[in-house]
Amino acid sequence: MEAYQLPPNEKALLTHELLNQEYRHRKLEPRRSHMHELISTMLSHRTNHKDEEKAYYTMLERFGDWDGVVNADVDDLADAIQTTRYPGQKAPQIQQALRMIKEERGEYNIDFLEELPVPEAMAWLTKMPGVGVKTATLLLLFNFKKPVMPVDTHVFRISQRVGLLGAKVTASKAHDILLEMLPPEPEELYNFHIHMLRHGQRICTFFSPKCEECVLNGICNYYQEVRQKGIDKAA
Repeated sequence: MEAYQLPPNEKALLTHELLNQEYRHRKLEPRRSHMHELISTMLSHRTNHKDEEKAYYTMLERFGDWDGVVNADVDDLADAIQTTRYPGQKAPQIQQALRMIKEERGEYNIDFLEELPVPEAMAWLTKMPGVGVKTATLLLLFNFKKPVMPVDTHVFRISQRVGLLGAKVTASKAHDILLEMLPPEPEELYNFHIHMLRHGQRICTFFSPKCEECVLNGICNYYQEVRQKGIDKAA
């Protein structure tokens, strides 16, 4: 059996091992406060990190604090976060999410999520507008070290190309499927996520992936069955 024909669960572990070697293991430590991570992740949808950060800090500079953001004119808030995609959609979602947090918790604080089991934390987060499975899992993994698997566009694309996920698997379902294949330790899940993200940005790009430079090409369905046979027009 060729390496690329291995079962998906074996390929997932091998993918994790190869990317760890390529990008080195990193310690899981929160990169920013819980509220910052939540709101920035909401801003990040279809937006690069630089523009997301600019929107976040422009918003707080203009309106001062979370109360100021909640009470801002929604069009003014959309203008403040205009460096993101869909600011007109994100502005009211952020205001509604903040209102919900304040109404339920009495303050703009989500530290309580650390004590909740994953299903309860996921349910609480995803009932907020603009917070889907990806945003919720990323926050719970990055900030609360919960054993969840965030699946962004890079993780999803690489997983399908390599053959960890079937062609008909949705991005939402992929969170659970990949989680079952990988070591359950949060730091391992974190490294798989960030390594897949970096690999998707540098090598396994949406257009013209650099397959010949890829450490995964020996186990990759796309490389072995498409690129190597000249089927891919971008080759």
